[in-house]
Amino acid sequence: MEGILEKYKTTKLEDVKVWFKAASINAFPKDGGACVKYKDLQIAVFNFERLNTWYACQNLSPEKQEMVLSRGMIGDHNGIPKVACPLHKKTFSLETGENLNGDLDPIAIYPVKIDEENVYIGFSD
Repeated sequence: MEGILEKYKTTKLEDVKVWFKAASINAFPKDGGACVKYKDLQIAVFNFERLNTWYACQNLSPEKQEMVLSRGMIGDHNGIPKVACPLHKKTFSLETGENLNGDLDPIAIYPVKIDEENVYIGFSD
């Protein structure tokens, strides 16, 4: 599984070369997440309706090495949008990927844009 974790690399907005059409906005639960596949990556996409913002990150839990983050609960920690892993309850910033518990490496995050009722995720390759 370590090899799989290494495939996930944060993409900054300025580094986006591909906008992948993930799905219609209606395919995602309000204030929740769903998983989409891009190449050999599983990406968790969150419709954080309370904040009127969308987020994307790796679906792979860095501690348990399971594809579960899309099923995690979203909320905020001191104003920072976060997702909690459903397996170990470790929390990660949806803005930076930082582990808010401070005991794990950050997760990869990806830019999201909405265009004509569709969700797009930005990748550098």
